[in-house]
Amino acid sequence: MIQYVIGDATNPLAKGQKIIAHVCNDIGKWGAGFVMALSAKWPNTRVDYLDWYKRNDGFGLGRVLYVRVRPDIWVANMVAQAGTKTGSKGPPIRYDALDKCLADLATSAEDHNASIHMPRIGCGLAGGKWESVEPILKKNLAHLNVMVYDLGTRRG
Repeated sequence: MIQYVIGDATNPLAKGQKIIAHVCNDIGKWGAGFVMALSAKWPNTRVDYLDWYKRNDGFGLGRVLYVRVRPDIWVANMVAQAGTKTGSKGPPIRYDALDKCLADLATSAEDHNASIHMPRIGCGLAGGKWESVEPILKKNLAHLNVMVYDLGTRRG
């Protein structure tokens, strides 16, 4: 079940195991958007992402790196953004890569009996549209406990 809530995705509203999911780019840049809140709270999310990029060990569009930040919380760094700027090829979000990442996330959440928490992934700096992201989210995660967080008073 997907729920829309007002709050901060870095402070998940659930008990038990939790995965906080967000979208990363494929060029090793970490310095704007939701990642700033993550790395302020858990610096190892940034360090591990940058290390993964430098090692190039499975790094690329459609891949996910899980970083444990507390015994009950993992952060899913989902590479679903090509570059960082909107240009001639449109916004940097890559919906096909997001689909692969969310399928991986579903498996991980099932394996760990974890709830999933996220901002409106792919719709900030990645330039995506929620009306395109939400069907991919529902396809992959509707059978799980998912909370989508808005900081303000936006409605789902």
